[in-house]
Amino acid sequence: MSMALDNAAEAPAAGASLAEQAYLQLRDKLIMLDIRPGAPINDAQIAAELGIGRTPVREAIKRLEGDHLLVSYPRRGTFATGVDITELADVSEIRELLEPLAARRAASMASEELRQEIRRTAAAISAMKGNEADHRTLMRYDITVHRLIYRAAANPHLEDVLIRYDNLATRIWCLVLDKMPSLGGHVAEHAELLNAIADGDAEHAAELALHHVTSFEQSVRKVL
Repeated sequence: MSMALDNAAEAPAAGASLAEQAYLQLRDKLIMLDIRPGAPINDAQIAAELGIGRTPVREAIKRLEGDHLLVSYPRRGTFATGVDITELADVSEIRELLEPLAARRAASMASEELRQEIRRTAAAISAMKGNEADHRTLMRYDITVHRLIYRAAANPHLEDVLIRYDNLATRIWCLVLDKMPSLGGHVAEHAELLNAIADGDAEHAAELALHHVTSFEQSVRKVL
């Protein structure tokens, strides 16, 4: 496929600070559970792994605490937050309101350049065979598509909120990933949604976005 999905987080923008780079890389590991829930976070070790100083890593850690992906305890240290399945309903309730809003705005507000990128992404998904990718790769497709829609919605505040809740939803999904029979159909749903956005069909895009979120919750509940 033509979509580049080397990691689930956005690639750092040109000239991004070291703290921003550390934040995006750590966030990716946390939402994909490469850093397991409850695992201790050692800023010196992370700095060495990323080849940067401890100060930008500490700045990144502070941001990730605000995202509810890390938690710090006095005299104990910093840890990856747990994944609480009971939060699924609360997270889904918010996403059911905001994901259709983002899809509707993207259909109305996306630039022509973004619409072309959206069409390319939809075509790549449509060309994908069901057994082409493993579950983790499919999850990265899902994340990439959502990030593209949020960016196209052209509201940085909405984008920021949705990224946070999509991250929490992704962690819940990754926790049950091995129990899921197939993610191919879930990811394939994105093609129609993306094409509706590219075509400027705001109401259809909103309907598809709502269906996508509700089907996510239903799929997770089936394997719990």
